[in-house]
Amino acid sequence: QVQLVESGGGLVQAGGSLRLSCAASGLTFNSYAMGWFRQVSGQEREFVAAISWSGISTNYANSVKNRFTISRDNAKNTVYLQMNSLKPEDTAVYSCAAGNILSNNDGTYRYWGQGTQVTVSS
Repeated sequence: QVQLVESGGGLVQAGGSLRLSCAASGLTFNSYAMGWFRQVSGQEREFVAAISWSGISTNYANSVKNRFTISRDNAKNTVYLQMNSLKPEDTAVYSCAAGNILSNNDGTYRYWGQGTQVTVSS
């Protein structure tokens, strides 16, 4: 059974930092591209960042470029999202996902975690 478990969310002041982790099990982790998405209640899911299976290629939403960094450790079956210079508009539930290709389209991802809440206060 595939499991993706996010951690590291919480409450932070604007300008602060958080590091999200997503631990994967039940799949050949280094065969999957990984993505981070976020969603505010009542709104559509939004792409944040993605990384190829090797970690060589990454892609970011314009809204987080130069503030967020996605990385992965295939030995630990874990993908990370380092979030710096956080803004109140970054407040959302952040979810990780595993897919066959590096993509910003949530429809291409096969497995999803439950999400972790990130709240940025002004």
